[in-house]
Amino acid sequence: METTLILLQQVLIMFLLTAIGFIAYRSKKISDEGSKTIGNLLIYISLPAVIIKGFIVERSKERMLGLLISMLLAALALSVCIIVSRLCFKKDAIASFGAAFSNPGFFGIPLITAILDDSAVFYIAPFIAFLNLLQWSYGVSLLTGKKTGLKAKSVFTAPFMLAILVGLVLFFTQLRLPLLLSKTLDFCAGLNTPLAMFAVGVYLAQCRFGKMLKKGKLYAVSVVRLVFIPLFVFAILTVIPNINNDIRYAVLIATACPVGSNLAVYAQLHDKDYTYAVETVAVSTLLCIVTIPLLVSLAGLFW
Repeated sequence: METTLILLQQVLIMFLLTAIGFIAYRSKKISDEGSKTIGNLLIYISLPAVIIKGFIVERSKERMLGLLISMLLAALALSVCIIVSRLCFKKDAIASFGAAFSNPGFFGIPLITAILDDSAVFYIAPFIAFLNLLQWSYGVSLLTGKKTGLKAKSVFTAPFMLAILVGLVLFFTQLRLPLLLSKTLDFCAGLNTPLAMFAVGVYLAQCRFGKMLKKGKLYAVSVVRLVFIPLFVFAILTVIPNINNDIRYAVLIATACPVGSNLAVYAQLHDKDYTYAVETVAVSTLLCIVTIPLLVSLAGLFW
């Protein structure tokens, strides 16, 4: 119960931050250009800082084994996400993309650090890496109807991947950053939650709520993304024995997050229905305030 209350409190804080972003955009304090700047700060500064910080932990056999297990579970969970979403939305590429890919970087990390601690980010890094790789390959192929491959250079120069590689070096070498760099990293990582929620608020501010909330398809995508898929993953995590609960919660919360905002980015980039994409992000984000605490409460009864 205590974990659920902490999580609910964190979700409410995140929605208050979202409201600030919403009001700032509607009152023209944040422009369209400004929202793009916020996105760049998230992608290139704050999220990489959070990931790197998550790897600055003591190396041990337990953590090395945990990293391997989290990689396998992330691959398994994302496979479930793709299969279930594809079965549910065979003829709707945007719905299939949205249901398959959550928002673990911007939304999941703050929740995981709230109920666990900063080092638990260590266990969500493989999920974030695999998810981004799949979005760039399978996701783009889904939206465009064309087969697309991954270019090694673009993958390994992506901000999240560079952050994971730097983090792995720090973890395996056990190098300690100088105090000045460490403090700077802390401040940059601290930007992640407010900036991410401001960005979500901007997305919500672009929606026409009266019209949006009447669209049944948006709720269908949200139910698959927030309920069906997380319950499948929860069942799998429950029957697999001898897994550290920090890993279980990290993977479960990453899977239970709302539709990733990258859906809107890719839809706009490939001339798809941007409004529909933004609305799926918005509705699932609004509904997750209920679904995520309930799911974590259910997990607490079994784990």
